Amino acid sequence: MTGIGAQIDTIAGVRIVGPGSELLPDEGPFDVFLDGGTIADIAPAGAIRATGAVLEGTGTWLIPGLWDHHVHVMQWALVSQRAPLGHATSAAHAAALMAEAPLLDGRRVGTGFRHAFWPDEPTLALLDAATGETPTYLINADVHSVWLNTAALRREGFDPDGTGILREEPAFEISRRLNLVDPVTGDQLVQQMARDAASRGVVGLVDLDMAWNEDAWSRRTRAGFDTLRVEFGIYPEHLARALADGLQSGDVARGAASDLARVGSLKVITDGSLGTRTAACSHSYPGDPQNHGLLTVDPATLVELMTDATGGGLSCAIHAIGDLANSHALDAFAVTGATGTIEHAQLVAHADIPRFGRLGVGASVQPEHAVDDRDLTDTVWAGQTAQAYPLAALAATGANLLFGSDAPVSPLDPWAAFAAAVYRTRDGREPWQPTEALDAATTLAASTHGGSRNADVIAPGARADLALCATNPLTATEPELRSMTVAATLLGGRLTHLA
Repeated sequence: MTGIGAQIDTIAGVRIVGPGSELLPDEGPFDVFLDGGTIADIAPAGAIRATGAVLEGTGTWLIPGLWDHHVHVMQWALVSQRAPLGHATSAAHAAALMAEAPLLDGRRVGTGFRHAFWPDEPTLALLDAATGETPTYLINADVHSVWLNTAALRREGFDPDGTGILREEPAFEISRRLNLVDPVTGDQLVQQMARDAASRGVVGLVDLDMAWNEDAWSRRTRAGFDTLRVEFGIYPEHLARALADGLQSGDVARGAASDLARVGSLKVITDGSLGTRTAACSHSYPGDPQNHGLLTVDPATLVELMTDATGGGLSCAIHAIGDLANSHALDAFAVTGATGTIEHAQLVAHADIPRFGRLGVGASVQPEHAVDDRDLTDTVWAGQTAQAYPLAALAATGANLLFGSDAPVSPLDPWAAFAAAVYRTRDGREPWQPTEALDAATTLAASTHGGSRNADVIAPGARADLALCATNPLTATEPELRSMTVAATLLGGRLTHLA
């Protein structure tokens, strides 16, 4: 009998797909033997007597465990306590939803609104009329703007204007404050989030919360967190501290009770977002010829930050959404010799696409965003000449693709990302820019820790971070991918999920 937390010695009767399966002599089924958290051997089913704890995998497909390369962990965990606003059809509708939202710590918080196509404008007067003196916060789906009523602005020390909307750094500051919950409560929510991720075959994630993340993850491991591997980001305001403390990418978090939590990259946000119309672009936004978006970090400062990080042994994760921001980020990688990724890469000049591969810069992208933003892209970025949401183009020129969700911007669901990458659609609509779709094998590789060019493999000697799927992901339809059942997930051979 096996259960959550059990160390598995044999996975019996599975078919193996994905990186490494091409080395096998036939389609199986196979028995996979584990030892000390790694794969010790693979043999035809029944050829070698199984010993120890056996996980029966008949009828399932074994794949490498999945990673989400871009998550704001605390903010995603808190979504369960916040009013959902993704279905709001207007500013008035969103305000009315917040009037009925539950109170938490004396305030109301909603998340996920997308106002680009609302027929009315969000205003301070509208939100005040609906919510009165209860501090009320509405977080945009892209997290780059927030809409506050007067009571909330007063509480946070911001002067009210006609809209109540804060963008970029002031919006991030509001999110940081809202994310400061009691650690006991917060860690319980993170554990719930991690169990849900494991149920989807996830074995690891990159946490890019805007905080000093080492303390939080060390505390969680000491309290018994053992569901996922985590690499946590460091923001510029904490870079000097990280360098002074000698933190380097790949180090185990100091004070942690296990090696599951490790130092990740310096995270720098260099421009805004599409939804907030602040992504830095070479062409202006429709109806606003002076608005080319916003470079929130100038190129010289970016080079300085990346030089310091690289000298201290930190890789770099550079947020760049607009084509101008992506060009500057690639320039900075070229000048500094930094290693790491560009996060998002949602609009990339055609001449810049091959530079990812040439410079060895990973493209940490979120395929589901392309489906979420297709209508917005076709309007707000209609005049742009760069490639929106490239996937196939990046892969064709040698870029290492690493997939994620950017949760809470999109849900932490690797199968939604998988479906969006392969089929470029959702809800029965025609595929959007289908020439940028990827094949399923590349998509699976991009969903592992190493990415499309350095994929995790299923082979003797490899780490036993694995997932058993009810359907073959390489042949699944778009609906099948979005409803994928994961029968079991193993982290170092230990069960973290069992259906």
